[in-house]
This record gives sequence, C-alpha cells and structure tokens, in this order.
Amino acid sequence: MDLGKRYDFHTHTIFSDGELIPTELVRRARALDHKAIALTDHVDASNIEFIVPNLARVSEELNQYWDITVIPGVEITHVPPETIKKLAIKAKKLGAKVVVVHGETPVEPVMPGTNRSAIESGEVDILAHPGIIEEKDAKLANKSKIFLEITARGGHNIGNGRVASLGENFLLNTDTHSPSNLITQDFAYRVALGAGLKEDSAIKVVKENPKILLEKIL
Repeated sequence: MDLGKRYDFHTHTIFSDGELIPTELVRRARALDHKAIALTDHVDASNIEFIVPNLARVSEELNQYWDITVIPGVEITHVPPETIKKLAIKAKKLGAKVVVVHGETPVEPVMPGTNRSAIESGEVDILAHPGIIEEKDAKLANKSKIFLEITARGGHNIGNGRVASLGENFLLNTDTHSPSNLITQDFAYRVALGAGLKEDSAIKVVKENPKILLEKIL
C-alpha cells in the first residue's frame, strides 16, 4: 500500500516545551521521510511576538536548503476562549502559516468553550486533541471545514475515538515534544485505524488531507 510521505502539522521546539531546536527537529523529520512539518510552539499574549518571527526565520532558511516543507505556526494554548480569534489573527500577521488551538483534552484543565471558540473564530486551521468534543461542536467543525486532530500523543489520544466518530475532516498529528514522538507514515496509518476509522478513511487522513491543508496555507 502506497501511503506517500509523512506530514505533521503539530510539533514543538525549545521555544516552548519541546526538547529540540527547530533545525534538529526538522532534520529528524526529514530522516523519517516527512514531506512537510509545521513548527507550532505554544503561545499566548506573553510570547507570541517572540516565537512566531523566530520560527518564520528558521523555516525560511531551511526551506532554501532541504527538500522538506517547513511551516511556521503556533499552538494557542490555555488562553481565555474569548481571545483565540485575536491571537490567531496576530499570529498570522507575525508570519504564522498555520494556527493550531490546544483543544479540550481530557488530561489537562483546558477552559470550557475553547473548542467552540476555535471553531467559530474563522482563523484557526486545526483544533488539536479536542477530547470528548460535544456533538454540536463537531458538526460545526464539519460545516466550517476546520480540521479536527487525531493525535498520536499519549493521554491526549483518549479522545481519538470520540473525535473520529463525530468528525469529517481529520489530520493525524503527533504533538511532538521529543525525538521519539515523531512517527512514520505507516504508524500514523495504524493510529488512524486504532481511532476507529475504516481503511479508506484512514488513508485519506494520512495521505490526502495533509495535501489539502498544505495547499490552503501555502
């Protein structure tokens, strides 16, 4: 089965709580046959002006030399839901090409209403690990064409089955924080199957949907 190359739109570097500088993270992803990787460090109002320009700068440099598409981005994390749209707009003005919102994972005390605010913002590309997402929010995400994340990350992945059962537009991301978190395309496919998706849907999630987002943001 030809699953194509790997895409990952949710990773972290030392600019937030990851272990690697951006260049090493990208190099390791390239060695695992990644076609594209987004650098999406955690941001709020305190650090967004520092993180985004630095990720944009290193992404621009690496894109000149390596055959992997490096995408500067952010993960808006644990903020008041009312501020999500404002921060997403600011991130894009600063150079972010992809905006992820840290969804209502069951293993962290994320503010209720975060999922809904991300979906309604019109500025967010991916709702990460949305946990036990409400059915009405999943329907709104489907209508709004926002990507819901099926995650390979332990703990956050508790909600994968719920997300897969209610959503329509998915991406399979890792939420990488350390080198061992990066995965192959075959493993990503198995995570999608483990979430409850049928084989054709799992292939779409890991092979076709990433291309749709990449074309949209670039």
